[in-house]
Amino acid sequence: MIIEGDFIETVEKLIFDVKGLVHPPDRIIAYVRYIPDKNGDRIREGVRYRKIYALREREEFLNKRYPHYLYKDPVFNTLLQTVPKRYISRIFKPSDRLREMLNSYQLDSVEKNALELALLIKEKVGLNLENIGVTGSVLVKLHKENSDLDLIIIGEREGRKTYEAMEELFEENSVEKYNMERLWRLYEFRSLETPISFEDFVRIEKRKLLQGLFKNRDFYIRLVKKPEEYGERYGDRIYTPLKYVEIKARILNAEDSIFTPCRYIVDVLKGDSRIEEIASYRGRFCEVAKEEEVVEARGKLEKVIDKKRGIYYRLLLGSSGEDYMILLKST
Repeated sequence: MIIEGDFIETVEKLIFDVKGLVHPPDRIIAYVRYIPDKNGDRIREGVRYRKIYALREREEFLNKRYPHYLYKDPVFNTLLQTVPKRYISRIFKPSDRLREMLNSYQLDSVEKNALELALLIKEKVGLNLENIGVTGSVLVKLHKENSDLDLIIIGEREGRKTYEAMEELFEENSVEKYNMERLWRLYEFRSLETPISFEDFVRIEKRKLLQGLFKNRDFYIRLVKKPEEYGERYGDRIYTPLKYVEIKARILNAEDSIFTPCRYIVDVLKGDSRIEEIASYRGRFCEVAKEEEVVEARGKLEKVIDKKRGIYYRLLLGSSGEDYMILLKST
């Protein structure tokens, strides 16, 4: 099964990162991340690559060169980047990559640090190897000397235990929080897609437990439920995008805010009162707020028809560069 955190290589040697846990039967929702480019600054198996980050640039690239990877999905009712299964040449699994690194004697400094961090968390939490892996650029061997360390934890119980353990690891100084200089650097990078002030950015990011520094390298940990724990199969819900809106809301339940995809159950204080939840498939919107805190958010209003639950409305963050979520009141 192909899920969030996996990467896909296509027959054209494009490399996509998989998004979410719900996919159409004949294709995988995934976004192009690395593309062959003779002037690229990364090399893998004799081919030069460059990284595309901005969502708009990814879509423009595919629209111009590989339009068969753009798909108007009848369930999500929006244009998605997807990889039809017939175009998949290789699937990269984070847990397989970790096992490979464990058995290798020729790791570079980035790989060594990624392995050390993974083993530190594995031992601290008591994880099995199949529940932890290395994703991101290291997964597909396209990392550079200054690349981040991207880990993934699979399973709801394993994810919650990892989240609790991260607080201890910070207290023990096994990992470090971002200082203001690092936060400013992260802000400069993120603000290209999320238009919030540095003050608002710091208020959110400084208390996150799934990111920080390990041996002076940036790390990010993605917690992902197993598909059977996520509780949604393709077609169980039909999503209809309506318009972009802004709301002010109180967080009623944030227990799934640490997972990717993330979700917050809310009570709208200002704006469309039909909205019951804020959701996102992007890691930057994880850990933004806790229960009883008040947030302001801008995103896509969606009507959801659930076979079991009926009709409800949600605010989806991350499909536009103008989307944001800021903390107005913290505990």
